[in-house]
Amino acid sequence: MTTPKTPDDLFRLLDELGIAHKTKTHPPVFTVAESVSLRDEIPGGHTKNLFVKDKKDNFFLLTVEENASVDLKTVHTIIGAASKVSFGKPEKLMEYLGVMPGAVTAFGAINDTGKNVTFVLDKDLMEHDVINCHPLSNDATTSIGRDDLVRFMEATGHTPLVLKVTA
Repeated sequence: MTTPKTPDDLFRLLDELGIAHKTKTHPPVFTVAESVSLRDEIPGGHTKNLFVKDKKDNFFLLTVEENASVDLKTVHTIIGAASKVSFGKPEKLMEYLGVMPGAVTAFGAINDTGKNVTFVLDKDLMEHDVINCHPLSNDATTSIGRDDLVRFMEATGHTPLVLKVTA
């Protein structure tokens, strides 16, 4: 297995693509609840990420606004999964996206060189001009323009689906 890319690798790619980004370091956060204290300092849409799979081992990363709820019993009908979804195992998260639980991020696309994951960006989240994601580690938050996030994903060989997946 190849070594996962680092935050510095991510920033280098964003710079090469001419994508503006701003990163704020902070103590590691593992949950949305722990990260709420950062809201005043970091404007824009804050993300929650659900790494899920269907029975045929198709993997999806759902990136939604932090307070949104996703109905895991029905979301498969929206994202095109073969069956109801369940959470993917931490080993697959590391293998495909190069991150640990607690640091899951849309930027993980940089590590998914085998195109094993379908990325889904929630339509409501994409109404924010700025989207905030972990830069492959949970001790920082990187702010990036909504359209630039899509451009970054396309540069990694992924075309994210923008779908309404939240309740």
